[in-house]
Amino acid sequence: MLNRRDFIRSALGASVLAVIAPRAARAAAPIAMTVYKSPTCGCCKEWIKHVEKNGFTVKVIDMDDPTPMKRTAGVPLSMGSCHTALVGVYVVEGHVPADLIRKILVEKPAIRGLSVPGMPLGTPGMEDGGPPRPYQVMAFMKDGSSRLYASR
Repeated sequence: MLNRRDFIRSALGASVLAVIAPRAARAAAPIAMTVYKSPTCGCCKEWIKHVEKNGFTVKVIDMDDPTPMKRTAGVPLSMGSCHTALVGVYVVEGHVPADLIRKILVEKPAIRGLSVPGMPLGTPGMEDGGPPRPYQVMAFMKDGSSRLYASR
């Protein structure tokens, strides 16, 4: 038989678990992403490893030419890179770091997506090409305009 103090402790513990457990489960749940890429692109495969290590579950769709997918997804020509990913309502073009993808999923900015134009050395997936160089992560809008989102 429980005394009053043990009952209160048990009730309080159950209440805390009822609040914390669903939040922890959501935080640990992998985030689905679909990546469109060339079947022969090695840096794309390395970037996919990067996002998978950071909690994303990736469905890969290999295409001989992913350019039509970029156009359908609304990636401006100036923002192009080697692969295009769709995650939530956003487009991720190129070697965008996983922490910035998570950031937009949490903050929900009014953008179409993020891009690291080209394939700069030192970005996730491009670490083996020589010494890293500073690079810019750009946000692009539905109207095709863009702005600096982050510098690395």
